[in-house]
This record gives sequence, C-alpha cells and structure tokens, in this order.
Amino acid sequence: MSEQIKHECGIAMIRLRKPLQYYVEKYGTHRYALEKLYVMMQKQSNRGQDGVGVANIKIGVAPGTRYISRYRVVESPKPIEDLFGKIDKKFKKAEERFEEIKKEKGEDFEVKKANWFKENTGFSGELWLGHLRYGTHGKNGIESCHPFLRKNNWRSRNLVMAGNFNMTNVDELFDLLLRLGQHPKEKTDTVTVMEKIGHFLDDDNQRIFNNYNGKIDNRKITERIEEELNLQDVLKRSFKDFDGGYAMVGLIGHGTAFVVRDPNGIRPAYQYIDDEVVVVASERQAIKSAFHVNYEDIHQIAPGNALIVHKNGAYEEVPIMERSELKACSFERIYFSQGTDPDIYQERKNLGRLLIPQILKAINSDLKNTVFSYIPQTAEISFLGMMQGLDEYLLKLREEVIIDGKTHMYDREEILSLQPRVEKLVIKGEKLRTFIANDKSRNDMVKNSYDTTHGVIKKKTDTLVVIDDSIVRGTTLEKRILIMLDKLEPKKIVIVSSAPQIRYPDCYGIDMSKVKEFVAFRAMEALLKERFLEDQWDETYRKAKANIGSKDQANYLKELYDQFTNDEISQKITQIIRPEGMKAELEVVYQPLDNLHKACPHNPGDWYFTGNYPTPGGNQVVNKAFINVIEGNDEDRSY
Repeated sequence: MSEQIKHECGIAMIRLRKPLQYYVEKYGTHRYALEKLYVMMQKQSNRGQDGVGVANIKIGVAPGTRYISRYRVVESPKPIEDLFGKIDKKFKKAEERFEEIKKEKGEDFEVKKANWFKENTGFSGELWLGHLRYGTHGKNGIESCHPFLRKNNWRSRNLVMAGNFNMTNVDELFDLLLRLGQHPKEKTDTVTVMEKIGHFLDDDNQRIFNNYNGKIDNRKITERIEEELNLQDVLKRSFKDFDGGYAMVGLIGHGTAFVVRDPNGIRPAYQYIDDEVVVVASERQAIKSAFHVNYEDIHQIAPGNALIVHKNGAYEEVPIMERSELKACSFERIYFSQGTDPDIYQERKNLGRLLIPQILKAINSDLKNTVFSYIPQTAEISFLGMMQGLDEYLLKLREEVIIDGKTHMYDREEILSLQPRVEKLVIKGEKLRTFIANDKSRNDMVKNSYDTTHGVIKKKTDTLVVIDDSIVRGTTLEKRILIMLDKLEPKKIVIVSSAPQIRYPDCYGIDMSKVKEFVAFRAMEALLKERFLEDQWDETYRKAKANIGSKDQANYLKELYDQFTNDEISQKITQIIRPEGMKAELEVVYQPLDNLHKACPHNPGDWYFTGNYPTPGGNQVVNKAFINVIEGNDEDRSY
C-alpha cells in the first residue's frame, strides 16, 4: 500500500509442556522457548513497529522468588532486536556464572542446568507472551506498550495481558467498572478490559478462599484456589459486555493461560499443540516458521471460544460467548498477514487475476502499448496474479483468433508474439517512513521517498498500469507517485486497487477512523455538492445526532453513498487525486466487491467497503465519525 495503514497488533504465546531440562537435553539449549518466540515475533514484525513487549512466568517456584519477568521497548528503529538483546545480555551473564559453578561441581552439574537458570535468572520460565504494537492513538510511551501487568501478592490474582483488539464501547465498559466499585487509572480499552477480567478473577479467588477459610491452613487454600479456579466462568462473566474485534491473551501468575477470540472471528488467532508445546500467534506463518510444522496442524481458535492452558499443561478449548456470524477481517488477508502463507499468497494472486476485465477495459485491450507495474512491495503478489490473468486472457485470445477465426485489432502473427510488458517503475526508499502524524511533515517526506525508472516508456504512446494494495486517502498518489509517473510522459496512467473503495472507518483494529480523510468519502461529498444534494447531507447529520448513544443505530452514512454508483465515485476519485499540471490521462480502477469475496472466501468481513458492521458498536462509530466531520471535531478516534 502506497499509504501505510497502522494499528494492527500481533500476539505470540508459548507454553512449554515438558520439564525445562527436557528441552536442554533434546535441543541442546535452555533458550529453546526464547529462540522460538523471537522467530514468531520477527515473522509478525509487519504488525508492530512502534513497540514490543515480552513477559515470562515461572511455574511452581518457591515463595520469595521473582516469577514474572517483563521487558518492553518503544521508540526504537529495531524494537524486537533491542528487546531480545536485553534478555540475551541477562542470559549471557547467567551462562558465565553457570560455567564457573560447573567447573567447581563437575560436568554432572549440567543435568541441573534448566532448573538452575529458572532459580537464578529472569525469563527462564515455562510460559511466554510476546506482543507487537502499532500505536497510533493516544500515548506511545512505555506505559502504553503491551503486555500489561496487574500485580498482586497472590499468584492466582496476578494477570498479564496483551492483545490485538479495539473496543467500540470503552465508555460503557468504563461505567461498568465504576458500578463495580473500581476507580480505573485510565479510560482506555486496554485498561478497561484488563480491569474487568481482573475483577472477576479476584471474585473467583475470593469465592474459593471463602469456601475454605477457617477449615484448612491458608497456605493450603492458595493451592486449592489454583486448582479450583473456574477460568471458563471468569471469562464468560468478563467478556459478556465487550463489543469489538479482539484476540486476547492472558497469563495468570500461577501458570494458567488463556486466549480469547471475538464471537465474529474478526481478529485472527492460530494455535498449534503437541506434547511439547502449546503455541498461539496472530499469523499461521509465524508458527510454521518457528516450529517447522505442517500447515494442516495449525488451526484457528473458534470465534467466541477460549483456549485455556492449565497449570499442569493440560488444555481445552471452550465456548465463552455465543458465536455470531463469521466476519473475519478481509483486510487481514489483503495487507497485514505474511504473503508466504500459501492460502494468503493464492488469495492475493486471485485479487490481481480477477481485475483483468476492468484493466482491459481501461486500456482498450491494447496490450502492445501498455506497461504493467506495481507499488509498493506488498502489492507484488497481486501483480503476479494480474500477470497470470493476462496470460490466461492471451491464451484464450489466441484460440479465438487462430482456431475460431475471430477478428481482432491484432493479426495472427502479432497475437502469437504478443507478451505483456512488465517494468518496475516506482521504487520506495526503505529507510523513509511516510506515516508521520503531522500532515505537512508527511507530505514533505513523501516527496523524497520514491524514485522512478526512466527510459522504458514510449512517450505519448504507452499506457502505464500500476497495481496497489488499496487506495485509502490518495495523498501519496496525488503528492508524489502520479507526478513522478507523469514525468515519464505516458499517454495514460491507470491506477488499479486490489481492494474495493474504502468508505467507512474501521473500529476493530486498523487505523482507519477519520472518514474525512478517505478519498472515497471526499468523492461522495463532492458529488453531493455538484448535484445540489446537500440537503441529504444535512438530513444524515440530523439522523446521526438524534440517535447518538443508541445501540439500535443504522449506518446512516450508507444512505449518502447509495446515491451514486461505484463508477461515479471512482471517476470523481480520479479527478480528486489528479495533480495540478498532469499531462497524461488518468483512470482509477477499484476491485469489485464480488471479486473480493471470491478471492478471500473465508474472510467475509468487509465493513470498511460496505458499511455492514458485525457489531452494534460499528454503526455507532461510523455515525459519530460523520458527526465529527460536520461539527469540525478533529479528534483522532470516533470510538
């Protein structure tokens, strides 16, 4: 995507199911889990470049021993390397000390290596949690970086949490905490979620304590609590009022862990389990790369379910919410996930291949005088699919002209030799980041972040077809890319989006919350003014304002878009992003919605394109976003 979209976090969890010495003897290292977690987080680093965090819990250590370790890093060019470098430095010191002791006690001391590290070094326990954060709203400091920790002197009341989520009803959740008697320190979705779960965790701890109080020794009660804690019930009570998209991971101090996925399956959560490990990640490819297992052995946690891993290493996947209609995020497949996953790779190729009819129409089927390219690097797979689709078109065309004798703009000899022309026309500098928050700074940076390939275009003759993942704001196209491409002096430039028009805010995990920045919204607004339909604009505002706070709202913004066809909005977008002074013809082509669902059949979530939100909170968000536009409220979030 030529314009970077943010706020899509990643999770990685590992639970070792064997004694720690087992991994030393089988894999030759006490760093087994640490190394696996590092690979998993690196493979998901497209998700969290503003901050990373790791937490570790030691199970069954003696009182007085620190059993929870946590490091977090923010504002670093290489946060993953910095974080694991800190852990590595800690390990190296411990390894030097261990070797000194082994010289004194002999080689037989090696059999105690894992336990020695567990007793003497942080980050050497059985339970691991890693998080990658894309912080875009609010503070990006260390205190906003996952995992979060809720401390208590009782092991079973300690809670470590991280997730890939957004809640649409933070105000409601905050008020619920107040009614429970709490005094939250912040009004954020992360804090409210953790404190709500923490409340019911405390409640179940207290229930078990009261059952045994005065009957057995208090130290025995601690053991009973850890054995009898009803985590499924705790999670059912905690998640009852949540509205949003989420995959959340929690670690409880005594060694139990849970992973919860929202009832619509909006955010992904994959798990792999064998007799050595329980592993969870946001991406299937991360597990595949770290543990070298077969794809068919990696499964998604079912929507509305919780995967619970008990203190003894046993596990179960249990329902905690009624499952709703599957609305797995399609943008997850189009943009965020690693394209090396075979399913995602094929889906992205299909997105490009399915666009062939629209592309041929835009170039008048003139392949001889058309050059195909892509921007940015993440669009390469869709580009390959587009080229595959062109090959299929040419094969069919040759059959029609040569075998069936149909007439065509090219004769037989030309069709036999005709091949699509491919060039890499736009190259982005890897070290320049164009998602600076300040608009002026961002525009200045954009001008210096791309270079163009010269000498491959027939001036005034060739059409350039450039495929992109998606066109959200149109800013980078208008401010830089189209200006650069126009200097090549083509006859026409066709910008192709592998995704449909993004019209509505996302409130479940991706930073697309300001509707006024969407080029599709700007196009719709311009069309209303051109056709003297501003009264509908005002009527939509009145409806949204009258129903603010209601849980039964419709998406009123859809009524405005419904006045126009997709082609009309695309044509207006073409006019909006056309730079002043551009000489070449310009056309913007978007993926039809039907094609999106053909390419990504298992991820039907499409609310950013259609406005069909999977939860009531989505409609509240889009209407508030529209109200913000009318009232000139420039706040970052409408949720």
